[in-house]
Amino acid sequence: MGIGSKVRRFALLAGMAASALCAGTAAQAQAQEKFKIFLSMSFIGNDWQAEAANMVKAMAAHPSMADKVDLQVQVAGPNAQRQIQQINAMVQAGADAIVIFPISPTALNQVVKNACDKGVKVFAYDAEITEPCAYNIHIDQLEAGRVTAEWLVEKLGGKGNIITVTGVPGTSVDEQRTKAAMEVFAKHPDIKVVGEAVGMWSQAVARTELSKLLSTRTWDDIDGLWMQAGCYTANAMQLEAGKTPDQILPCAGEGSNGGRIQMLPADTEVEGAASPYAPLGAPRISYASPPYSGALALKLAVQALEGKEVPKLTVLPLPIVTNETVKLCQEGTWAEMKAGCNVFQPSLVSNPGWFASIFSEETPEVGFNAALVGQPEM
Repeated sequence: MGIGSKVRRFALLAGMAASALCAGTAAQAQAQEKFKIFLSMSFIGNDWQAEAANMVKAMAAHPSMADKVDLQVQVAGPNAQRQIQQINAMVQAGADAIVIFPISPTALNQVVKNACDKGVKVFAYDAEITEPCAYNIHIDQLEAGRVTAEWLVEKLGGKGNIITVTGVPGTSVDEQRTKAAMEVFAKHPDIKVVGEAVGMWSQAVARTELSKLLSTRTWDDIDGLWMQAGCYTANAMQLEAGKTPDQILPCAGEGSNGGRIQMLPADTEVEGAASPYAPLGAPRISYASPPYSGALALKLAVQALEGKEVPKLTVLPLPIVTNETVKLCQEGTWAEMKAGCNVFQPSLVSNPGWFASIFSEETPEVGFNAALVGQPEM
């Protein structure tokens, strides 16, 4: 072979090698390209929203997701128009999917449809979007309102004065829970709603609103409470007013850790307990929209982007805990939660407003540390 032939052969081989390298690099880059997913949050002024956001972020950081998901977070506040503007911007920024807590079940419909028309997957968690192209993941909110109201009526023997404290106005969550509860109370003429307030699903707001209601009455004028959030605070206020633990009023409300600790028998040994964040034997039914719903929405969004079939509606089991079923978690492990524990030691959870219904077999990627600090299971 002459020198010229050798040079041409070398150049050909070098070119082939370079082409192969470029093709391999392109394939690798394509394989590593992540789905651009936005988390759109509306109202964030309560413990539940912060915890749900932690679990979404933890799901995105899990080893099974970290190479697939580029998660970006935006907060609109309780303003539908601002959330609409942000969703439009997300679509323009090249979103593949949007995981959203919608401030309204209907106000976002047009912008959601526009997103769907451009190929964006939209997954709503906890609260509902009624646009048919959206995916929804939530509990049966009507059932939540009905079951808790029926418990309170039965606890009071069908007679008594009650106070109601609702959630964030305009959301499907608040509207459906309140509607169902009021329908139950209306069937019992001896149940009198003597005070109503908007609690924004916040322990702090619940305290403020209860203080206003109590400016014209005393705890002795009330027989029970129905609260979307705030039973922990209501119990604390009764203790501050001089009530003894056995005088605490029945309360139907949220799944906060503090409220469930108060439900435990008064002689229960609990690490880190200090009044009012302590066992009281307080009469309660505790329910929750589980904070893992956002993390599950993200997981389902990725599956849909990968071409898997995902149902448009996922109805989550309604977590219901009563004094008979409350069970203390000693360490907060996955195995403990799977075995049925549903409230955590105050030494593990310093914030009594933190929500305890975090377990789902559908989301093994996220557990106690995900809800608490945004760290996935490993």
